[in-house]
Amino acid sequence: MENPTYHDLGDHSESVQADYDPKQITFEKLLEEFWNSPNSCNQGGSQQYRSVIFYHDDQQKKLALASRARVASKQSHAMDTPVLPVGKFTLAEDYHQKFYLRQHPELAKEVTAAHPDLAGFVNSTVATKLNAYLAGHGTPKMLDKEIDSFGLSKEGNKRLRQIVGDSSPTLGDGK
Repeated sequence: MENPTYHDLGDHSESVQADYDPKQITFEKLLEEFWNSPNSCNQGGSQQYRSVIFYHDDQQKKLALASRARVASKQSHAMDTPVLPVGKFTLAEDYHQKFYLRQHPELAKEVTAAHPDLAGFVNSTVATKLNAYLAGHGTPKMLDKEIDSFGLSKEGNKRLRQIVGDSSPTLGDGK
């Protein structure tokens, strides 16, 4: 359907589009992170919440299928995760963008000061990283390495450290 919404998705799946610099991280490493994430093989019982890998070209398709085969060979259950060509990607509604960051208005305000328009906010690397930390992904040790690059105020840094210190890490090894 054209322009799906959260309440009327039709036959769409909720997904994340990851823009990345292949000089910084490879597609193979992104696939590895995907397979190491919770529910990477879970179909969730609906089209909306299924696990899927979308590819942009034949090389990505080949890599995705090979990584799925490697993971499947180590599983004791069937591997249902489809590998499909990218179709039209529709951004979620504004209020779903950087959801966890928006739950902390004092931090969101600092980011929107640098990126006042929605496109800038959505595409901001800082907003993306803050959103991940606020969702519980990352460790205090990881945060220590990059917090100064976020451009937050002293109060913002303090609040972010409090939140990350209180959350349980779910991604990364803390190195």
